[in-house]
Amino acid sequence: MPDSLMPKPMNHHHELLAPANRIFIAGHRGMVGSAIHRLLRAKGFENIITRTSAELDLTDQQAVRSFFQAEAIDQVVLAAARVGGIYANFHYPAEFIYANQMIQNNVIHQACLAGVRRLLFLGSSCIYPKFAPQPMKEEYLLTGILEMTNEPYAIAKISGIKMCESYNRQYGTDYRAVMPTNLYGPGDNFHLENSHVIPAVMRKYHLAKCAMSEDFAAIGKDQQTFGPIPPEIGEMLGITGSHRGKPPVVQLWGSGRARREFLHVDDMASACVHVMNLSRDAYVQALGHPSEPIESELSTAELSIPSFFNIGSGRDCTISEVAGMIREIVGFAGETCYNSEQPDGTPRKLLDTTRISGVGWRPSFGLQEGLQATYDWYCAQ
Repeated sequence: MPDSLMPKPMNHHHELLAPANRIFIAGHRGMVGSAIHRLLRAKGFENIITRTSAELDLTDQQAVRSFFQAEAIDQVVLAAARVGGIYANFHYPAEFIYANQMIQNNVIHQACLAGVRRLLFLGSSCIYPKFAPQPMKEEYLLTGILEMTNEPYAIAKISGIKMCESYNRQYGTDYRAVMPTNLYGPGDNFHLENSHVIPAVMRKYHLAKCAMSEDFAAIGKDQQTFGPIPPEIGEMLGITGSHRGKPPVVQLWGSGRARREFLHVDDMASACVHVMNLSRDAYVQALGHPSEPIESELSTAELSIPSFFNIGSGRDCTISEVAGMIREIVGFAGETCYNSEQPDGTPRKLLDTTRISGVGWRPSFGLQEGLQATYDWYCAQ
């Protein structure tokens, strides 16, 4: 590496999160980034550095380099990502692999060059093999083929994990990673084609309830806030076309039998802050490297131990079960059907959370409570 691109000396004085530190939250407008931002603000942090995508294009290497060289950042939370559900992953694979790799490559590399010692990288549970044993332990990474519907996104996130591990080994950084399960909550994406399962199901039931009561003014306001309703969905819901005024039918993708684990985004935020606040020794010990500093010479066996934490609730349910809970919360009394011609995705995704619970973190939201809070937020918008 040319001398001009060599990392600055690492700043050891700002290892733990503290209100005086300058913390850059990349992706502060996203669901997870905004939850972390809210939590840090509530804890009295005032030196939080943020940039919108219009202010800083994280896929632009020179722009990211200039930002880090100018801002004297102490710590980074890398929550910025291109995300979406099965539909978006299937139809836009190039955007998912390109944007995510560019964002993490630029942020991690330029943070290192600027002397940022501690960084937290947010991945996804889709990094695990499609048929991984359940619940999925961190060491199952790279032990089998991925689910094809989100393989480009998963490969980008695996690359981010390995990038953090590589910079730790070579430069003595303290770059950590967390792999969340399926997240939901305030700030989620409720677009009916590009969203994940909970917001998509919640919005469909809400629109169906409005259609059943012929509250088309509420449907119009919903579209203004959360985006247009695709014609085929509008027809099923009795909102548009020849079906307008007919009893709405909520159609959900897949068989409804796939099992998923869900975690409220505020629990994810608390886990991120918890992991960032672990001492270096506690973090390394939790990974299975007893008191070994990250930059020391590690054996082949030690190098094979993944350096990240699964973050989840430890419980899963079928898609039909969570849909039933949402249907009850929303108060929709009409028909639900499943389109089994559409993919289920991975049959089951449940994370083993032994490692994160071993360092003292537990979720606080139950699924019913979290779904109710999310629907309350949705209606308030």
